[in-house]
Amino acid sequence: MSISMNSRIAAAAFALALAPAAALASGGHGHGDMMGENGSPGMAADATTTVEIQIYDNYYEPEEIEVKEGETVRFVITNNGSTVHEFAIATGEMHEAHESEMQMMVDHGVIKSDSVDMEAAEAMKKSMGHGMTERPYAVLLEPGQTAELVWTFPQHADLEFGCSMPGHYALGMAGSIKLTH
Repeated sequence: MSISMNSRIAAAAFALALAPAAALASGGHGHGDMMGENGSPGMAADATTTVEIQIYDNYYEPEEIEVKEGETVRFVITNNGSTVHEFAIATGEMHEAHESEMQMMVDHGVIKSDSVDMEAAEAMKKSMGHGMTERPYAVLLEPGQTAELVWTFPQHADLEFGCSMPGHYALGMAGSIKLTH
């Protein structure tokens, strides 16, 4: 499966644009404060497993994944839905907290129903004075896009994958991650 460079660049650039809003919406404590709780970025060469995730407008396939504690997994994620969706590996608390940040992106015209406006993301960054940081545990995909995320799981955690687009997570757009020994 080939992942286009434009898809990777768009997903990475948008992830970079999101974190500054996270810091603002959470009073200066962005998701980086929780890093480690949900694992850490991995290297593709260290991945022992590749998991393909298909995103649809209200669910993921598969709806549950099982990985070993400490395992590095390469995820290949495709958005088959008709709207922008996110795939993020996080705790339930992190998903819920992030929805207001995603709403801010919608309110500023960065996220539209079926696209991401990178010019609006840059304008928001300039007008609100945010620096750009990365959210390595998440990718945001427009309809039809495919992206890759490599993640090393922690030893013990209560994790799931989900979409924090406004209303999506609350409607059950999440999947469970079972960590095994």
